[in-house]
Amino acid sequence: MMARYFGTDGIRGLTNVHPMTAAMAMKVGQAAGAYFVRGDHRHRVVIGKDTRLSGYMMESALTAGFTSVGMDVVLLGPMPTPAVAMLTRSMRADIGVMVSASHNPFADNGIKLFGPDGYKLSDDAEAAIEAAIDAEPTLVPAPEIGRARRIDDAQGRYIQFAKDTFPEHLRLDGLRIVVDCANGAAYQVAPAALWELGADLISMGVNPNGININLDCGSTAPKALQQKVLEVRADIGIALDGDADRLIVVDEKGKIVDGDQVMALIASAAARRGQLRGDGVVATVMSNLGLEKYLQKQGLALHRTAVGDRHVLEAMRAGGYNVGGEQSGHIILADHATTGDGLVAALQVLAELVETGRPASELLHRFDPYPQLLKNVRFKGGRPLDADSVKAAIAEGEVRLGSGGRLVIRPSGTEPVIRVMAEGEDKALVKAVVDQICDAVAKAA
Repeated sequence: MMARYFGTDGIRGLTNVHPMTAAMAMKVGQAAGAYFVRGDHRHRVVIGKDTRLSGYMMESALTAGFTSVGMDVVLLGPMPTPAVAMLTRSMRADIGVMVSASHNPFADNGIKLFGPDGYKLSDDAEAAIEAAIDAEPTLVPAPEIGRARRIDDAQGRYIQFAKDTFPEHLRLDGLRIVVDCANGAAYQVAPAALWELGADLISMGVNPNGININLDCGSTAPKALQQKVLEVRADIGIALDGDADRLIVVDEKGKIVDGDQVMALIASAAARRGQLRGDGVVATVMSNLGLEKYLQKQGLALHRTAVGDRHVLEAMRAGGYNVGGEQSGHIILADHATTGDGLVAALQVLAELVETGRPASELLHRFDPYPQLLKNVRFKGGRPLDADSVKAAIAEGEVRLGSGGRLVIRPSGTEPVIRVMAEGEDKALVKAVVDQICDAVAKAA
């Protein structure tokens, strides 16, 4: 059986270890390029990256692969994942590529592919590309080799796109904002967009050196942002991740606001304006029961999917929804973007902050979340969830939580860990159930 290269969000792994090697990146370029060479027009691929040291290597290898099968390459440099998706459509490219491992440490890297419509590839497209990766590539004659060029105005194009999602009649004048760019892909564009809209801006995580992306900063490590918000008495703090497709907010009191509360705010504001499409919001099984109850009180529904923004987007497109996302901060606003966009989501929150005049702590506290606990258990190999002891622990946990709780256990799609999440009305019980299942998984692993 052929090895699967694509996970829940592209191909990802430890750099210089298969499959995340330069040789593999070149094969991906050749395979994806050949798949999207259709018709007799001059074919084009757009490639962006985050700020990882290995980005130079992977970018060059992908360029070699694409040009060898006859595709022209447009290099964007460090740019957010949603910017790559947007520019793929804007530049009429045949394919878009983002070199990033998102919120992972710098030693990891990944390859995300977008079709000409700016959406992530379908399972069928990924399967076809995987098959081609393992086959001998068909190289074009020397006169047909593609050309590569860098464009200098990519950042400006994305900044203008993001600003256009902010209501024209509003400005951020007088609003003190701390933005943490995780030393990642948005380190230039996010501060620029906020400053141009008039914000009194304090920037963090804007000094990438190749190895400090996501290091004690950004949406996965917001402690420094919390401290800075309190220190400078900011009105709000915004944290992005390494490729800027996630958003976590910190209110003026230093409290973390997750994606569930952000979705609740954006959805209710859209419903108030008559702009919410569908009968509610699409989110994953990880979203809090509190969000579900809040939406129900608004006459709206919460439609749950498997974990992963790709699954959320598929359900949104199928059902005609325009607001969806994940508790982790992937917020998908279909009226503006084809993928999660941390900066665009932040601008919608800021618009409500300005328009209502309410403090962030009040505006973004839409519901009291049910006690919820998520723990990760790392494993080296095998299938620990298939062990009888683990199955028994899970069954017992479900019984203990009863009808007022939920249990979600799943393997990560991006790293070798089992994620164990429980939710219920009793915080102590939730913790006991999670600990018991984690112990069983650890022993089986």
